[in-house]
Amino acid sequence: MKSIRYHYFLIFVLLFVSCKTSTSVEPTLREVSNFEKLASIENVVSIEKRAVVSHFDENYELWFEQPIDHNDLTKGTFKQRVFLGFENTMQPVIVELNGYGIGSEKAGELATHYNANQISIEHRYFNNSRPEDIDWNTLTIENAAKDQAAIINAIRNALYPNAKFISTGISKGCQTVMAHKYYFPKNVDGCVCYVGPLNFDREDERIFEFLRNVGTEEDRTKIKNFQELSFKNKEALLEILKTKATEEGMSWEFGLEKALEYSILEYPFAHWQWGTKTDDIPTETASVEAIYDHLFDIVGYGFFEESSVENLQPYFWAALTQQGIYAYETSPFAKYLKTDKLYTFDWAFPENISKPFDPKPMQNIKAFLDTEAEKMLFIYGEYDAWSATAIELSENAEKRELFKFVNPQGDHRTRIKSFDVSEQQQIYKIIDSWLKE
Repeated sequence: MKSIRYHYFLIFVLLFVSCKTSTSVEPTLREVSNFEKLASIENVVSIEKRAVVSHFDENYELWFEQPIDHNDLTKGTFKQRVFLGFENTMQPVIVELNGYGIGSEKAGELATHYNANQISIEHRYFNNSRPEDIDWNTLTIENAAKDQAAIINAIRNALYPNAKFISTGISKGCQTVMAHKYYFPKNVDGCVCYVGPLNFDREDERIFEFLRNVGTEEDRTKIKNFQELSFKNKEALLEILKTKATEEGMSWEFGLEKALEYSILEYPFAHWQWGTKTDDIPTETASVEAIYDHLFDIVGYGFFEESSVENLQPYFWAALTQQGIYAYETSPFAKYLKTDKLYTFDWAFPENISKPFDPKPMQNIKAFLDTEAEKMLFIYGEYDAWSATAIELSENAEKRELFKFVNPQGDHRTRIKSFDVSEQQQIYKIIDSWLKE
């Protein structure tokens, strides 16, 4: 009997020792995965490992819980989408600050060049990164910058405590980079901003001067003549637009006629923004169908059409309240429009809401760029209409490592790869220095 009890006792001791040994040794044997590190971030409420894209070894979609108002936490929270392309903890981290929703999970220009990690942050209130009911007054550049800083800090602490971080953004994303840098000047090690305006008014009139001088006089004459041609054929074009609207289920808050007028007035801006060839512009001999097709091939329907405006509502709110936009001169076409007053974007406010434009945020950013900002690189296309309100560097900017490169005759699609080889090398040499410090 004793031997049986002793046998069972030995088995119990061995099992106990075995269990204790396995639990104490396991953490040293099994490395915590990136998934687990990201999932353990306090304000990550959802994480999904996705199919690998580009050069990344791993790809994740994360949803962060964010305050609706960082200055008043009683207003609740919303969920914000982030994509993380993981390559290596020792490689740089490129942070794409989107001014809109996230367009792609793929590596951008900088992440591709450096074989780097990439964090893509969707801007608050675009796509599903929004509360169920939006208080539009909480859509400010300050709240957005605080969103981004919280995400950057959380992912840096979880995965990349020793890596260099470079923020980047395109167009409104460039505005987003500038604002983030202003509020959090030490949050990243450098910034690369593409084709971003710095507007100082709701209707920044610098665009008028730009459009009067961009390109050649022959180019500008062809554009003006096409607008004249469109207005002369307004009734016929309107009939085509009515048919298209019925077929495609499109509508405009201000009606079909105003939609056509706005589209014709938008044409010069869109022409230069997207680098249209003036040789492609229809002339007097063109059919009405050819005029219509060219006009909407360049302008598109997505800037004024009701469903598109709804999707772009966060953009319009920001532009009309803090970040500025432009307007259209009507005086050259007063005989067609029966007015010489500017056509503005006031109609693009959310329903039953409006707010005065506050110029202070952009003025503060300008003052910051002029006196304090460090390690920022700006890229523009010479002919891009958004270059009308491009940043102007102060005399001492280079001492603070602020640089501006303008691609001759470039449009809104200007990137580092758009420049000649020697300038590309110069640009990357600057960014290299930020990554090596």
